[in-house]
Amino acid sequence: MQVIALRTLRLFWEKHTAAEGSIRAWHAIARRAEWRGPADIKRMFGSTVDFVADNRVIFDLGGNKYRLVAHVSYAYGRVLVKFIGTHAEYDRIDAEKVR
Repeated sequence: MQVIALRTLRLFWEKHTAAEGSIRAWHAIARRAEWRGPADIKRMFGSTVDFVADNRVIFDLGGNKYRLVAHVSYAYGRVLVKFIGTHAEYDRIDAEKVR
């Protein structure tokens, strides 16, 4: 998959250095993946992933300390990062509407 917004991820891990390893690991997996639908993501990430409207996927990273919300375009093979934040920051957003 083509992951769009690596800069967003990098800026986050520069601010939260403990998150760097888990974000880089997620990015490496997503970049090599060929997700054709939600079931492919679920097989890869199991209970650490949730799905909401508009093909948005919520990934729990770093032992559920961080949340990443991405829009997945299965047809085009793209993952657009919509949000990356701490669990507390995630609790203050609407994952279905965050830009």
